[in-house]
Amino acid sequence: MENQPCIINCHTHVFVHKIIPPQIGKSFMPWPLYTLFTTGLILRLAKLWYSEKPWSPTNKNIKYLYRRIQIIIYSYRSFVKRTALVNLLVNLFNWIAIINAIYFVFRNAIQKILSFNQDLLEIAITLKNWLIQYHLLFPDLAMVWKVLLIAFVFLFLKTGRKILIGILKNTVKLASLWPDQKTIDFYKRYINIGRFANYKKSSIIYSKLQRQYPSDAGFVLLPMDMHYMGAGKVSDEGDFRLQMEELAGIKKNHPDKAYPFLFIDPRRIKSQSDFLSYTLGNGRVTLKECMVKEYMEDKKFNGFKIYPALGYYPFDEDLLILWKYAADHQLPIMTHAIRGTIFYRGTKMKEWGYHPVFTQTTGRIEDPPEPLLLPELKNVNYINNFTHPLNYLCLVEERMLRKLVAKCRKEIQDFFGYTNAETPLLHNLSHLKLCFGHYGGDDEWTRYLDKDRYDYSQQIIHSPSRGIEFLKDSRGDYTEAKLEDIWRFVDWYSIISSLMVQYDHLYADISYILHQQYIYPLLKESINSPYLKTKVLFGSDFYVVRNHKSEKEMLSQLEAGLSPAQFDQIARINPLTFLQSPNFP
Repeated sequence: MENQPCIINCHTHVFVHKIIPPQIGKSFMPWPLYTLFTTGLILRLAKLWYSEKPWSPTNKNIKYLYRRIQIIIYSYRSFVKRTALVNLLVNLFNWIAIINAIYFVFRNAIQKILSFNQDLLEIAITLKNWLIQYHLLFPDLAMVWKVLLIAFVFLFLKTGRKILIGILKNTVKLASLWPDQKTIDFYKRYINIGRFANYKKSSIIYSKLQRQYPSDAGFVLLPMDMHYMGAGKVSDEGDFRLQMEELAGIKKNHPDKAYPFLFIDPRRIKSQSDFLSYTLGNGRVTLKECMVKEYMEDKKFNGFKIYPALGYYPFDEDLLILWKYAADHQLPIMTHAIRGTIFYRGTKMKEWGYHPVFTQTTGRIEDPPEPLLLPELKNVNYINNFTHPLNYLCLVEERMLRKLVAKCRKEIQDFFGYTNAETPLLHNLSHLKLCFGHYGGDDEWTRYLDKDRYDYSQQIIHSPSRGIEFLKDSRGDYTEAKLEDIWRFVDWYSIISSLMVQYDHLYADISYILHQQYIYPLLKESINSPYLKTKVLFGSDFYVVRNHKSEKEMLSQLEAGLSPAQFDQIARINPLTFLQSPNFP
């Protein structure tokens, strides 16, 4: 179609491994394992695993020996496969080896388990004696032969290795040392990511992304700042400015296709004096010479990226003035809104035990509300308090922002025009432009579909123009009483969708969750809604999603799964309004 807008992917990453801290496995694995399985090791494994050339030695003598061994092993295996009798004998030998390895490793554990049932113990003893009688079990082997046999089974017999690991995972005493499925998935994901993160320059990764799309496609490039996540020190080569400069270089070389965002962390605002500097007057923010001004006004970055799971709220006191600048200039903000694997790895701070704005009842009618308790203690759980989409009500809803500003320093109170708890602010953030990255997560979409008896999860259906009434009771009067229940019990799809239909400049993208094709029915329903259709954005989460599917596979599946009009709406039309600003005219 002539004059058709180009596809814009609103959620991609091109950062290199240098910006990732070394102890990325912290909180997933016990000490000292996370100090051993560092980011560098993971990425070296990835480089080896995904190398287009298999490893081979470089010394010519060793290489010759290596090649001869390869040929001998191949000849042996092919001979075994072709000769039925030999194949049978080899399999018999392998199973004898496996049985003996299991016996040597788990004999004591099996005896203790069976000692609670005399009948089972007797059966086991009978089976053991039968195996010994027919020379299938050799309990009296010397220790060196036992060790060699166990090593042989673990290294060379795939079936034996799986059985040993399976028993090990389910042995009570050792189960706590074995990584759970979530941890295994975590490392699989990062080893897979390594196929891109191992490149030395972001521009190379960008080229790998660009080649999977039509030549005129555009990309929002989202950086990361992991300096403050408590997973070890980021190397000097991963300096924040170096990452921003790489993005600036990509934008300079691809001005009509690359749309980089500047990463914002309130802790960098505190610790780096030249990061954000401004003057305030008449409700307007004017940037002075600082890093934010350099990249947003001089180098024309297209928006801001935040990642609250790294250990802060999106309404942190040190972010509010910058958000007013963003809102006044219609610069978009991309926020992380999914339960992910990148999050703060340190210990939960005391002040994180209660929400700064939301409250709960004490259980007695006569008592005033108290701060909302956030009891989670594990990192993987409590970091979702920062990510929770209801937090953004504290920014875009004037009454909630007023409550927040009341607790801020005087400079912020004066800037927003705070008088008292009953008087509206002179300036607010209701015009803030923001996108919920990942639309809450595919698990929250499933949760929404599963909740067929919970009233809040039906309101986006029965009242599509409003969704959940966050701050009104059944009579239409203002109340904050419902926020506690919404926080604890309502799925994130319902919360995000309700926020989008109530506030003009809120969006959500389908990055990462796009690889799950079971989201398509609800995605179509969302795009068909007259109140949501202009708010849903196409994004893939390249290259973080690569452990599931390639970009070109997800793009082709999306185009096949949606009608042309639906695809154009989220991939061509909506991104233009989301990105529109003085930096994206």
